[in-house]
Amino acid sequence: MKQSAVIGGLAALAQATRLEIFRLLVEAGPEGVAAGEIGRRLGLPSPTLSFHLNQLRFAGLIDSRRQSRSIIYSANYPAMTGLIDYLTRNCCGGRPELCAPAGGVRAAAPARPRAAVRPTRGGAV
Repeated sequence: MKQSAVIGGLAALAQATRLEIFRLLVEAGPEGVAAGEIGRRLGLPSPTLSFHLNQLRFAGLIDSRRQSRSIIYSANYPAMTGLIDYLTRNCCGGRPELCAPAGGVRAAAPARPRAAVRPTRGGAV
């Protein structure tokens, strides 16, 4: 992955609303989520949602497809894994096994209900 793509991806994710949208799409899996459902779950008005979805698409982190009258958004998993790979490629001097959490598996954070999540609207890109 090129450094410019990494910087664009990180910049897009360095905003609370976009990070919440991206996390929602990663959790949804390849089937994705309709734009209206994203807005409903995160309590975002359509113009705000559209702006943030476009920023994530421009960074290459999400894809969209038309399904009937809806636009379905999904995480671009190859871009996500490329970003993670770029950040961890030379972890621990080329010995990534040293960087793994004890037991090799990270404990999952407790789930929180999506409807209760209300991202801040601060920050600009």
